[in-house]
Amino acid sequence: MENDHLISSFLIFLEIEKNSSENTLRNYSQALNSYMEFVGSDFVGWKKCEPEEFRLWLFELMKQDVSRSTIRLKFAALRSFYKYLVHRQGLKKSPLLDVQLPKIERKLPVVLTQNQCIELLEMPLKMEHPKQTPEWVPQRDAAILELFYSSGLRLSELAALDIDNIDQPGGCMRILGKGNKERIVPVGGHALAALEKYRQVANIYQGALFLSKVKKRISNRAIGDIIKKYLQASDIPLHITPHKLRHSFATHLLDNGADLRMVQSLLGHASLSTTQIYTHVTKERLRTAYDSSHPRAK
Repeated sequence: MENDHLISSFLIFLEIEKNSSENTLRNYSQALNSYMEFVGSDFVGWKKCEPEEFRLWLFELMKQDVSRSTIRLKFAALRSFYKYLVHRQGLKKSPLLDVQLPKIERKLPVVLTQNQCIELLEMPLKMEHPKQTPEWVPQRDAAILELFYSSGLRLSELAALDIDNIDQPGGCMRILGKGNKERIVPVGGHALAALEKYRQVANIYQGALFLSKVKKRISNRAIGDIIKKYLQASDIPLHITPHKLRHSFATHLLDNGADLRMVQSLLGHASLSTTQIYTHVTKERLRTAYDSSHPRAK
């Protein structure tokens, strides 16, 4: 019972005092429960765990070929939990201080070319839809895709948008990002036009911006399904998620001379090092273009 109480009080602490997102609360809860399931009946209690027990879990995750990024996320939850136990629950020392994690593999993000982005963005209004599809749905889908590529939003940020967040005359919008940090993001002309058309046809003037067919706020999963549908109807030979549209947004800005700090601000990254991965993508693209174009490149 004490172990369950500690987890519950930790999650309340995250929600109330740290203002953590629902995703963070869910992921941290899953990580803590995953460890307890691994230990099973041998679990001695959070305050009695030893470093070696966590090393055994780490080795088991690595044997199961769990990605390094996923492992680090699970242990980030545990580290945060033990930091809470030390500062709020009287624990003397976190057992995770002596547990070393595998370094994360930094893979270059997959991005669409500019022409591929345009092809995908045009799909909602080009392809045929079932007769029972409401007239405003293709307009909504076009606006979703345009806004993703125009402003580089996270999936959760786009789904959470309200009409009041959009400053149509000013050409920008107010985004509430990770950790409830607010930022102002510009919106391109094509995206603004698509938004205006969608709102007119759907006849919506307040509340949630993007709606499901039953006129309720659209879910993250539904947005992912929308992108998958149009990708399958296109000639683009890639598996694209909403986050890869965000990657494409950042890379194309840098390709065309945008400042790295500006891209960091637009993406809502807390650290510049997170944004710097896109400079590697741009260098790789330059190298590929050079190797294929210069007569003495090889």
